[in-house]
Amino acid sequence: MLCDNCKERDAVINLTQVEHDTKVTLHLCEQCAQQKGVETGASVLKTPLGGFLQGMIGKGGNVLPTPADGLRCAACGSTLKDFRESGRLGCAQCYDSFAPHLRDLLRRLHGSSQHVGERYAPPGAEGASDPRLQLLELKEQLRRAVENENFELAAELRDRIRVLE
Repeated sequence: MLCDNCKERDAVINLTQVEHDTKVTLHLCEQCAQQKGVETGASVLKTPLGGFLQGMIGKGGNVLPTPADGLRCAACGSTLKDFRESGRLGCAQCYDSFAPHLRDLLRRLHGSSQHVGERYAPPGAEGASDPRLQLLELKEQLRRAVENENFELAAELRDRIRVLE
């Protein structure tokens, strides 16, 4: 497949972006991807996630401390070494069994081991149970409504925000 940008070289990178609820996929050659600012090859390995992935496949340093490799989950029998090799936990209990090691790993990958942001709500579920999260969501909807010049919806959202505040 040829590059969507230059139409000369083979596309080696598939870039998918979501813009205004629309999925846009670009097939780019390495040169065009670099021109568009898409990180490729060695530059990705310099990121925390790249270092983690390198450690998982054995090319880089240890991702988790090795002395605890023998630590075993009581429920499924998976070891910390199994997780280091596969990147997958064996069961839900593994999260508790390996919590200190996972917390350290998450802190290195994300800069924190605490989630900050919206909670997942399955489709069709009622709004967030936390009023602060509801308020943040309503304010974001209000911003989008004003941006799209949907002033009737904006007025309704403004009133709902006032009730929550």
